[in-house]
Amino acid sequence: MLRIGLFLLTNFAILILAGAVLSFFGFDSIMAQNGVDLNLTALLVWCAVIGFAGSFISLFASKWMAKRFMHVKMIDKPRSETEQWLVNTVETLAKDAGVGMPEVGIFPSPQSNAFATGWNKNNSLVAVSEGLLQRMNRDEVRAVLAHEIGHVANGDMVTLTLIQGVVNTFVLFFSRVIGHFVDRVILKNEQGHGIGYFISVMVAQIILTILASMVVMWFSRRREFRADEAGAQLAGTGAMIGALEKLKVEYDMPSDMGETFTAFGLKNGRTGSFQEKFGHLFMSHPPLDARIEALRNR
Repeated sequence: MLRIGLFLLTNFAILILAGAVLSFFGFDSIMAQNGVDLNLTALLVWCAVIGFAGSFISLFASKWMAKRFMHVKMIDKPRSETEQWLVNTVETLAKDAGVGMPEVGIFPSPQSNAFATGWNKNNSLVAVSEGLLQRMNRDEVRAVLAHEIGHVANGDMVTLTLIQGVVNTFVLFFSRVIGHFVDRVILKNEQGHGIGYFISVMVAQIILTILASMVVMWFSRRREFRADEAGAQLAGTGAMIGALEKLKVEYDMPSDMGETFTAFGLKNGRTGSFQEKFGHLFMSHPPLDARIEALRNR
C-alpha cells in the first residue's frame, strides 16, 4: 500500500523528530503558564501548527519518496511498445477523469502492484510494477490504472493530508497532556518538567500515533471503494472485477515489499491470530471479496 504507507512513514518520522527537537530545546516549557500549569490554548495552537506542517510536508514529498524508495523508472520517452501503450492509456484515462497528465513509471517488483501519489490532481505520479504488466492482460492493467487515476481525481491524497493533520494535532496535544499529568501527579514534580515528562510524552506519542492510524486506515478503506467505482466507470466493471480477482490468485505469493505496501489489499490473518481479530482495524484496503461484491452490486 505504497501511497499511504510512504505518506504515513514520512509523517510519523517528521512528528517524532519535531517533538524530540522541540522538547530537547525546552520549547514545551513555554507552554506551561507560571511554570506549573499547561496553557492549553497555546499548546493546542502549537500542536496544530506542527501537526499540519508534518502532514503537508509528507504530501509534498510523496512523489519524491515514492520514486526514491521504489526505484521507479520514469517513462519520459517510451522505449518499447508496452511503455508507449502505458503512457497513452494513462493519458486517455486522465483526460476522461478531468485531471492533468500524471508522470508515468514502472518499478521493479514481481507482484502485481500499482500506486498513485502527488500533491494535487494536476501534478501526480502513476506507477505500475513489472509483475503487474506480466501477469495481467491489458484490459485488467487498464482497470488498475483507472483505479489509481480515480484516487487522483477524487483528491484522496489531499483529503488524507487534512485528516492526518487533525490526527497529528490531537496526538501531539494529548501526549503532552499525558506527560504533564505523569510529571505532576505521579512523579510529584512541582516546578518545570523533569525527565519523566519527556519520556512519557514520547511513549504516549508513539502509542497514540498507532491508535490514531486506525482513523486514517478507516478513511483509506472507504476511499478504496470510491476508487474501484471510478475504475469501473473509466475502464468497465468487468475489467475492474477481473483485475481484483486476478489479485486473489497472488495471495500466497511472498511479497518483496511487505504487507504494508500491498497495492490492493492485505492478506487475511490466520485463524485465532491477532491480525484476524484486530488487524482489520489497521488495514488500508477492504477485503477483496467485499470490493468485488460492491462492484457487482453497483
